[in-house]
Amino acid sequence: MLGLYIKNPGELELKKLPSVTDIKEDDVKIKLIYGGICGSDIGVFKGKLGHAKYPLVPGHELVGEIIEVGEHVPFTVGTRVVVTPNTFCDECENCLNGRKNICMNKLSLGVNISGIFSEEITISSKYVLPIPESLPNKKAVLIEPFAVIVHAFQKVKISKDTSVCVIGCGTEGMLSIALAKYLGAQVTAVDINEKKLEKVRNGFAGVKIALPQEIQGEAFNIVIEAAGARASAEQALQIIKPGGTIVYIGLAPEATFPIMHIVRNEITIKGSIIYSFPEDFEKCVEYLMDEDFNIKPIVSNIFPLSHFERAYGDAISGQYGKILIDFREEQN
Repeated sequence: MLGLYIKNPGELELKKLPSVTDIKEDDVKIKLIYGGICGSDIGVFKGKLGHAKYPLVPGHELVGEIIEVGEHVPFTVGTRVVVTPNTFCDECENCLNGRKNICMNKLSLGVNISGIFSEEITISSKYVLPIPESLPNKKAVLIEPFAVIVHAFQKVKISKDTSVCVIGCGTEGMLSIALAKYLGAQVTAVDINEKKLEKVRNGFAGVKIALPQEIQGEAFNIVIEAAGARASAEQALQIIKPGGTIVYIGLAPEATFPIMHIVRNEITIKGSIIYSFPEDFEKCVEYLMDEDFNIKPIVSNIFPLSHFERAYGDAISGQYGKILIDFREEQN
């Protein structure tokens, strides 16, 4: 089978990979349909994730179809599925307390173990979720990144006319905008990239767009920080209302926080990492099945596997939304 392979940072190639011929009793073999390129995939490619281990197959977002099952697997061949790419041990303190997203023994596909950007993958069935037949593939491939947002939004209360500022308009920011708007919030989207802001303007009616300097003096009930930069992490504290809540999903390496301001204004700060599986994935399916939930602006381009260099190039440029790779043979 064909797959992408990173020998060392910056060295991405398409090569023939060995297929698994004898799967374990709890495993499933999945034939990929679409894979999505994420910011962390770019970080792995560039060598910017310190915990990445090379060589490896990159990638962790997918929708695919089961083509083989182990003896103890409850799913059937032909079922379309998504997977959680973050392992959990079910034995550590965090797992036993229902917080598998911060498992003390967690590994991440496409980062410190080989990922999913190949025509087929084999994985334990405990990391697999079947999806409804009526859910389109282009929506289903967004379940994993969308689950990050669903998890984060459980840490705040958003209702009609809640003022929400989303800082950062990459995929996670766009999904945050989509969900906040769906929940009835008054949404402001902030980014340093005017092309991304224009994409928000064209895709989400009624959402205010602004460059960072254009919201000085404004204040919001909730701020979702999805840029992962020091400047945006610090700006979130400048624009939150007294009693408001900031949720950080971006991974800024460091920032300076005004503790006195936080204490005196009873500002709540919450970090949110990945999701609870399968609960957050199942909630994503509910949203994505609703025709009123608008995610049309999220996906920008789809490339066949043979055009992987262009796919990565578009993703690295930062000028587009989600970039998908089509792994189906007839597209290669």
